[in-house]
Amino acid sequence: MILTSIRKKIATALIVGFLAYVPAQVSAWGTIGHRVVGQIADTYLKAKTRKAVQDILGYETLAMCANWGDFIKSDSTYNYMYNWHFVNLPAGLNKDGVYNFLETDKSISLYTKIPDLIAVLKKPSSTRDEKKLAMRMLVHLAGDLCQPMHVARKEDLGGNRVSVLWFNEKSNIHRVWDEQLIEYQQLSYTEYAKAINHASAVELYNWQNTSLKDCIFESYNICNKIYETTKPDAKLSYRYNFDWVDTLNSQLLKGGVRLAKMLNDIYG
Repeated sequence: MILTSIRKKIATALIVGFLAYVPAQVSAWGTIGHRVVGQIADTYLKAKTRKAVQDILGYETLAMCANWGDFIKSDSTYNYMYNWHFVNLPAGLNKDGVYNFLETDKSISLYTKIPDLIAVLKKPSSTRDEKKLAMRMLVHLAGDLCQPMHVARKEDLGGNRVSVLWFNEKSNIHRVWDEQLIEYQQLSYTEYAKAINHASAVELYNWQNTSLKDCIFESYNICNKIYETTKPDAKLSYRYNFDWVDTLNSQLLKGGVRLAKMLNDIYG
């Protein structure tokens, strides 16, 4: 009995250690950020779209379903979704270079899966379960699309291998953008969404009429600036928040507006 107990404790420790080692590239915006995107999107849904979403999700809101794509990572059944959350782009590309890469790269990625999920939701013969999974993942990936480090470089796992200090705590660029910048604002997801959901008519028009390629190129440009200004082992704190919080908020807002546009185009 004692030996069995010891073995179980060792096995548990090994599993915990392994999970701590696994790179977090597929986690974007953290819990709060994804819910902000879902909450904002909800404010721009047309009546017909809202009904269609409710028919699929029931009482689950866009905000509350937004993290399902990360929550299911603990279930190996869904391991096939790992590559859905990001598209790795090499450094130094111009707009044509990004477009050409996206058109020629045949791997499964954020770029290829968003249209696939939209197709499932549009298809009349899709089952209820297929539509529910597609809806949850579309909401999630719409948030990932606007997280700059999800179009980052393969060699450093989307910034996970670029170590920095965040208020003297060991971190990396990806984690800073996933969670720590957002958590630093000290807002709930509903407070956050309300605070930043003030797009102008011109902004709404421009954001709602942006192609998927354009969205990726936009995030890619921001990603490159992050790499340029956030050196390995940099000590990040108040000034980093001051320099980047407007970009952070703009990307979260764009994510919500563009998610609503995707859904309105399907159902509205």
